[in-house]
Amino acid sequence: MTYPDIEASLPAHAVTSIRLPYPGLGSGKVRDLFDLGDALLLVATDRLSAFDVVLPDGIPGKGIILTQMSLRWFAETSGIVANHLLPDQPGEFARRGLLDPDLRLRSMLVRKLRPLPIECVVRGYLAGSGWSSYARCGSICGIPLPPGLVQADRLPEPLFTPTTKAPKGSHDEPIDDAQGAAAVGPGIYAEVRAASLALYRFGHDRARAAGMILADTKFEFGTDPEGRLVLIDELLTPDSSRYWPLDSYRPGSSPPSYDKQFVRDHLLGLRWDQRPPAPSLPAEVISRTRDKYLSALRGLSQVGATA
Repeated sequence: MTYPDIEASLPAHAVTSIRLPYPGLGSGKVRDLFDLGDALLLVATDRLSAFDVVLPDGIPGKGIILTQMSLRWFAETSGIVANHLLPDQPGEFARRGLLDPDLRLRSMLVRKLRPLPIECVVRGYLAGSGWSSYARCGSICGIPLPPGLVQADRLPEPLFTPTTKAPKGSHDEPIDDAQGAAAVGPGIYAEVRAASLALYRFGHDRARAAGMILADTKFEFGTDPEGRLVLIDELLTPDSSRYWPLDSYRPGSSPPSYDKQFVRDHLLGLRWDQRPPAPSLPAEVISRTRDKYLSALRGLSQVGATA
């Protein structure tokens, strides 16, 4: 779908819960997973989380934006690593009688795979927890960096900094290469590392051509019954990545981003202990956050696969 088609399809109200006549396998902060027997249905709701708490208000159409962006990235990176999508998504939806337009736009039909128990983070710039760690001890996840770097500086080389995949309500914890190899096996770990770095470089180059910077991102992988590596979940979206506008990028301060940082900043100004229940969001914050997601989609949609 083109950007105008996606924007025109967005609902006026947030879809924060999904009810379907299929067994539910899990409900995350954003996505719900359903068992269709021979495949899985992965549905992105409009839920929004901050500080590991799901907020009472969603962002209308956010799940559609994330899904459509992921579908495009999956198509364009299939030469780097296989992904979990069933071929011919429109045909598969039609064959199963899944005809609701909103559901189809926010869903992916995917293969049944074994998820790896690690999250694969790649950092290309000093931001977020990486900047905090460097400012404190001159390294990120135990990887030493040159002295004198400032916030938002580009790193000499992208860093692969995996984490644990923590249970709901807990925080992911950084792990080193030895721990990662122990968790998934040395061979798979080497593949995951190489694929993650290749995906980041691809996304970074594409974002830069669109006037954006991909500062860092997170990937998830699984394995098929034959033990082959497969990319799963979402890909290079504003929920899993930190994008900055290139024209306002200035090392030494935190650049504006296309993600939910606007919501975090609003919540940090409130008297809230970052525990459930979270406070409601004003209409202006919801609207401006939606615009952030749309801006990311619009920018990236302007650059073709051959860029």
